[in-house]
Amino acid sequence: MARHAGLTGAPDESGSKRREKGLARAGNARVRRGMIQLAWRFLMFQKESALVQWYRARTTDGRRGTRKSLIVAMARKLLIELWRFVTTGQAPAGVEMRSA
Repeated sequence: MARHAGLTGAPDESGSKRREKGLARAGNARVRRGMIQLAWRFLMFQKESALVQWYRARTTDGRRGTRKSLIVAMARKLLIELWRFVTTGQAPAGVEMRSA
């Protein structure tokens, strides 16, 4: 699922050297941008969820580069949690749901 959204890394393999070159551009750009925006919104409105607490624990140093790279990781985790919610009905931990 994350590969389709373009939220996975782009590996660079040359001989015995293996490294990551950032985000893969092979995924759906609209889904990738939408998930990153949703992750930022999720930070603002779901402060008690397990994903937000995971993000905040890793970004306590306040460096901009750390926050930017971890928001992509959070978007990936959020996409997986939303997929789990759609397929099994199991809501993400700590998320407040409102009735429609």
